[in-house]
Amino acid sequence: MNLIPFFKEYMKNYEGLDDYLVEIDGQSMYEWNYEDGCLFVGASRLYKLTGDHEYLDFIVKMVSPYIEEDGAIKSYHREEYNLDFINAGKIFYFLYDETGEERYRKACDTLMTQLIYQPRLTTGNFWHKLIYPFQVWLDGLYMGQPFYMEYENRFNERKNYSDIMNQFNQARKLLFDEKAGLYYHAYDEYKDRKWADPVTGLSPNFWLRSIGWYLMALVDCCELASEEIYEVKARFGELLREAVHGILKYQDQESRLFYQLPALPEQEGNYLETSGSLMVAYAVLKGCRLGALLEEKYAARGREIYDAVLEQKIYQADDGAYHLSGTCAVAGLGPRTERDGSITYYLSEPVVDDDVKAMGVLMMVTAELMKME
Repeated sequence: MNLIPFFKEYMKNYEGLDDYLVEIDGQSMYEWNYEDGCLFVGASRLYKLTGDHEYLDFIVKMVSPYIEEDGAIKSYHREEYNLDFINAGKIFYFLYDETGEERYRKACDTLMTQLIYQPRLTTGNFWHKLIYPFQVWLDGLYMGQPFYMEYENRFNERKNYSDIMNQFNQARKLLFDEKAGLYYHAYDEYKDRKWADPVTGLSPNFWLRSIGWYLMALVDCCELASEEIYEVKARFGELLREAVHGILKYQDQESRLFYQLPALPEQEGNYLETSGSLMVAYAVLKGCRLGALLEEKYAARGREIYDAVLEQKIYQADDGAYHLSGTCAVAGLGPRTERDGSITYYLSEPVVDDDVKAMGVLMMVTAELMKME
């Protein structure tokens, strides 16, 4: 299937997510959010490969209204110390390079100021959000760390590489289960949240998309890490190989995809989830391209996941339009007694079509395959 018309039709019709629609200065607009950031990154990757200005024009149309001349971002609230806000900011580097507009450079500083003051666990890891105190989530490593590393490369002479590397090493220490070979979704340093084990502080289940976020964080930081600082680049490769080896053990042998709760394939109500499967494919294929994974061993695995999504998760409706199905809309933990991390919880969240996160990652995987081929 040629996905390019599918992507372009999606961009043409996409305005934003209703969940983020707010009134700002008497005007309706969408809040700055991480989900759109996935789509922006995916479109930017395809633009770099094809030079097709439809991708660039879409990104500029979506992002430009948010950014003031001084780098302020409309609807962004630094005082929330929300790592999710950082994700969409990855597109500022791309827009600064493509347009030369100084406001995008200043917007990078706006978000970096948040990271400078972001509250931390005693381990040095960023809190996921102010409303999630003393908690590190796998999701947050993807939201914040690649942006942080690119800022260090461009504007800070890589002075904080050790901080970035420490946060990944601590996440491995806190969240990785040696026996299962998988990472838990989150850790609570105070161990007093409803979802947290009172002894370990860990959430009770392995969630596919959180593992996917982590894999993408690893492979993106592996690419961004300077060759001149070998030990950092090598460590990202080690962590990536370990995490990829772990998740691939749970690939469903029939469908070649992964379950929402990957370690519980026989669980009633469990299902093959699209966005997390695509994230695994992305990490595997990009890891092969970077030389962090052996291409002869892993490339075919990444390609078969991608092909399985195309064959099993994209369908054509009666009106002729194509849709991407099977994505968990959202999942999290807390902040109070809700979202308790149980099996029942993870399997209760809505499963949706045409999810913007899944579409963005599908673009990213497609771009990786185009680079390899």
